[in-house]
Amino acid sequence: MRDIGKWQIAIDGPAGAGKSTVAKELARRLGILYLDTGAMYRALTYKALREGVSVEDEKAITALAKSIHIEFTADQRVRCDGEDVTAEIRTPEVSSKVSVVAAYPQVRRHMLELQRAEAVRGGVVMDGRDIGTQVLPNADLKLFLTADPLERARRRWLELKQAGKDLSLEEVADDLTERDRRDTERETAPLEPAKDAILLDTTSLSIETIIERIIAMVRGEVR
Repeated sequence: MRDIGKWQIAIDGPAGAGKSTVAKELARRLGILYLDTGAMYRALTYKALREGVSVEDEKAITALAKSIHIEFTADQRVRCDGEDVTAEIRTPEVSSKVSVVAAYPQVRRHMLELQRAEAVRGGVVMDGRDIGTQVLPNADLKLFLTADPLERARRRWLELKQAGKDLSLEEVADDLTERDRRDTERETAPLEPAKDAILLDTTSLSIETIIERIIAMVRGEVR
């Protein structure tokens, strides 16, 4: 069996399925790198909004993607051009625009190069929407997390509420529905499970149960 410390684990799925929470804790327990690829697109979206660049301007967004520097710190903070943007990239404003930015083919190609460069350094858990299909097609383990749409909306609503964002559950649900549509219908790397991905419905599962199940998969105890 391959050294777990060198494993590449791909976790895909729609917003609110629990990808980031699961991926962070899984990486911590396995002692390998966690890379939130969605945060890269969010950082780009945040930068565009801050600098007044229209997210509808594909050429300008692509140029911006090639000029900014995004990095992840050891304590899982996200920095963009030297600025800590960990909180800023999770605002409703960014969330409502990130799917537009992430749909641009040239932007995705550039981010893909950066993501793969990080992966070759050693063991990694990556979460996003095209990790198993595009970024890490040869990953040791591919997972596709999903959950009931209403449960996904409730989770995201609670996250935003805890962050002090005053949005209704209905508004959050509508936003997730639109993001799902954009992610699944885009021409370049649409959201879909890899053919060899393991589907995991997290609707009624605790984070601890999900983590334990995945670790068992890594150890070959269950499939």
